[in-house]
Amino acid sequence: MRILLDNISIIPVSGSNSFIEKGYLLIEDAFIKELGTGKAPEGEFDRIIDGENQVLLPGFINAHTHAAMTLLRGYADDLPLMEWLENKIWPLEAKLTPEDIYWGTMLAIVEMIKSGTTTFNDMYFCMDEVARAVELSGMRAVLARGMVGVGPESEQAIEDSRELIGKWQGQAGGRISFRLGPHAPYTCPPAYLERVMQLSDELQAGIHIHVAETRVEYEDILKQYGKTPVSHLESLGLFQGRQVLAAHCVHLNEEEIGILHQYQVGVAHNPESNMKLASGIAPVPRMLESGIAVALGTDGASSNNNLDMLQEMRSSSFLHKVNTMDPMVLPAYQALEMATANGAISLGMGNELGRLEPGYRADMIIMNLKEAHMTPRYDLLANIVYSAQASDVNSVIIDGKIVMENREIKTFDEQEVLAKARETARKLVGK
Repeated sequence: MRILLDNISIIPVSGSNSFIEKGYLLIEDAFIKELGTGKAPEGEFDRIIDGENQVLLPGFINAHTHAAMTLLRGYADDLPLMEWLENKIWPLEAKLTPEDIYWGTMLAIVEMIKSGTTTFNDMYFCMDEVARAVELSGMRAVLARGMVGVGPESEQAIEDSRELIGKWQGQAGGRISFRLGPHAPYTCPPAYLERVMQLSDELQAGIHIHVAETRVEYEDILKQYGKTPVSHLESLGLFQGRQVLAAHCVHLNEEEIGILHQYQVGVAHNPESNMKLASGIAPVPRMLESGIAVALGTDGASSNNNLDMLQEMRSSSFLHKVNTMDPMVLPAYQALEMATANGAISLGMGNELGRLEPGYRADMIIMNLKEAHMTPRYDLLANIVYSAQASDVNSVIIDGKIVMENREIKTFDEQEVLAKARETARKLVGK
């Protein structure tokens, strides 16, 4: 399959904030073959897409989410994290069936595709159903079965994870990969994390874990183990020789930032979820300055309440400007890097995703520049990060296949998903 995108502005996210005003990009099968300025190469193409008044950029990478929690959107708002989890979210999650997880994930995939996300990093349960949704939809995903070491399913979580990795790793043409998902240091005692690390080494699978999300967690770990969360995990050897993504990392000191940098731990920053749950403000500018690959995530739709990475970029930039009282902190291009290239690096995919370069996988989005909120266009990057809306995402290409064109999803029936999700939510809460 050869697709030519012609007469289009291109933001390659190639390490500088430069862009191509009018150019072309050639896709061959699942990869980017060529891109440049001026006249496109001649040849035979299966599709030629005219990109006038549009911009092409890498697809967004949602580095931390719980996709099926779309079914809990709006169910429990305006509560502290632990009260929200223990009294509302966990009891309702206990009622979820595998079929519910499938439709909740499909609902999330609709929302993510239509707002420009091409890859998501997910931790939840019934992950067979999540993988099935990813396979059908054409999305790319890194999946992890959530593992809680203090609950009745601690043993089952280990066996499930082993089975899922054996069954799904590299499936759907390489669009599906699996990690291990120990929930957090406060739900996974050291002995359990030791078993997770052994399994990680055995299966050569990375780890996705929540770390230092709240002040209460930070203080409890410090009291219990005499170490801060990141120092505690380092002392156990969790970061040694493994690809680890730590979600949140809100409460860190300088020593912990140094540890994350030393072990090349990826960090998923979730500004809107952290704001909504009043968890705090992660020291993102300091982490970026130290060389940590800080990516962006939405967290689940019950604590955000959407999966819109455009909003996440804007919120992140604005949050850290006001927190540091420095308007130059986290400029537009850096926010875009966090949503694309840094997301790929944090997931160990920095050599194949997150940029538009020859040899990289053809995961990209086309955004419309015609609307009033995108006019005038003094600075294309600023318009995308600070002004764009999800509805500006016109088309989505993943692995060289057109998944959405002119706002129409091509791989499944969007209306069926919306109807099933509404029905599932009604059954779940008895309304």
